[in-house]
Amino acid sequence: MQESRLFKIIYHLLDKGQATAPELAEKFEVSVRTIYRDIDALSGAGIPVYTEAGRHGGIRLMKDFVLNRAVLSEGEKQEILTALQSMHAAGNADGGQTLQKLSAMFHLHAENWLEVDFSRWGNAGSDKETFELLKSAVIHCTSVRIRYAGSYGAISRRTVHPYKLVYKSKAWYLKAFCTEKQGMRIFKLNRIIDLEMLHEPFTRRDIPEPADASGPDCHPITLRFPAETAYRVYDEFDPAQIQRLENGDLIASADMPADAWLTGFLLSFGTQVDILSPAYLREVIAEQAKQIYEKNKP
Repeated sequence: MQESRLFKIIYHLLDKGQATAPELAEKFEVSVRTIYRDIDALSGAGIPVYTEAGRHGGIRLMKDFVLNRAVLSEGEKQEILTALQSMHAAGNADGGQTLQKLSAMFHLHAENWLEVDFSRWGNAGSDKETFELLKSAVIHCTSVRIRYAGSYGAISRRTVHPYKLVYKSKAWYLKAFCTEKQGMRIFKLNRIIDLEMLHEPFTRRDIPEPADASGPDCHPITLRFPAETAYRVYDEFDPAQIQRLENGDLIASADMPADAWLTGFLLSFGTQVDILSPAYLREVIAEQAKQIYEKNKP
């Protein structure tokens, strides 16, 4: 236990620069006397730690002190390389050089276990370009003008301040402050038709983020699917939302947005879905199916 705390004290001092004994005692839930014993133990082990008296004094490490690579376990080294490899696969151009340097320093080979491709099937790479531009805008706090296809078919132009890129439910989203709506909004990257970097800096504000898809516009939906559609059902729903019946049929229950997207989603299953609840949704789908038939009948 003491050995773990000693390393944590070193990491804390490397991160913060200095700390008082009472601060360390409170952080590690020990007495001030124990902290002073820990400092003596570190000093005895050759760690250049010292105390400085006075109003702005405290416990410090020598300015040029760095941890030897041996401090990290083999597992910790591998975790660092894995994290860097994830960043590199996700498009961090500098991650590859850092990964190579640390692999050599740790004497470990980082297995190439992850590949991230932002483009849709048949896409020549514009999705990746969109992602890279938005990533740059988030990092450098640069305004962006986008042309966006909304949920109800409207195409609009928005000037946004990108705050965060989010991957959720098999899709990438942008959380951004919309200057037109004067509030935070979520934009699905696949629906961004084109974008323009404005090179106009913005200042981040402390604004509540928009709710996720399980917000107030969502309603409980219960659906039944035949066994042969299991591959699609498990694509769309979490296993915890699915109940398998004795005959192999699947019951899926989830909170979903009751809008045009839901109608299209259910119609995409054709005759392979039975809407158990809510009842009104059966009428909506039946009417949509009727209109599709009338429009396309021979």
